[in-house]
Amino acid sequence: MNIFRLVADLMHLASIFILLLKIRKTHSCAGISLKTQLLYSIIFITRYLDLFYKRVSLYNTVMKIFFIASSVYILYLMKFKYKATYDASLDTFRIEYLLGLSAVIGLLTSYIYTLTEILWSFSIWLEAVAILPQLFMLQKTGEAETITTHYLFALGAYRALYIFNWIYRYIDEGHTDWIAWTAGIIQTALYSDFFYVYYHKVWKGKKFELPS
Repeated sequence: MNIFRLVADLMHLASIFILLLKIRKTHSCAGISLKTQLLYSIIFITRYLDLFYKRVSLYNTVMKIFFIASSVYILYLMKFKYKATYDASLDTFRIEYLLGLSAVIGLLTSYIYTLTEILWSFSIWLEAVAILPQLFMLQKTGEAETITTHYLFALGAYRALYIFNWIYRYIDEGHTDWIAWTAGIIQTALYSDFFYVYYHKVWKGKKFELPS
């Protein structure tokens, strides 16, 4: 494992811990998109079906279990424990379009036409756009708590760092994966405006507010 992959995975873990800290500490899921969290649960469950029959390493297995379990736990917190703090009127992005488009592209681009490979491809494309409901919600409110922006930054940084991981692996191993590369670039690009505002606001100690 190269340093870019390791740091990216740590950033991914950090994003989840930050989100859990925000929800548990404030006893609220205000400002968090339930639809984005639902999409991430679908992503992890469909991507890691090989957990039942394929073992790469202890690290790999533990990470897969953690991502599935934490995503389901976050859904539980938002849907049941802190349901009263969730504002569905702000979380209005039509995720059925994302699911449908990802399913079609996943089917058309799968490397091997087996169920697990098609679902893997589907999960990669879905992850590329899973943050859209959260960004759309942020656009509607125009502002966010600092800890929520830290969560989004860590989540975006994780995917951006994976681009460097892919470059490293291509140079070092000749490894190619155009599905993951294309989806990863799209996902990182979706964060570009957020990164810009995050740097000029939160990074400099100001409140996160979108330009009016």
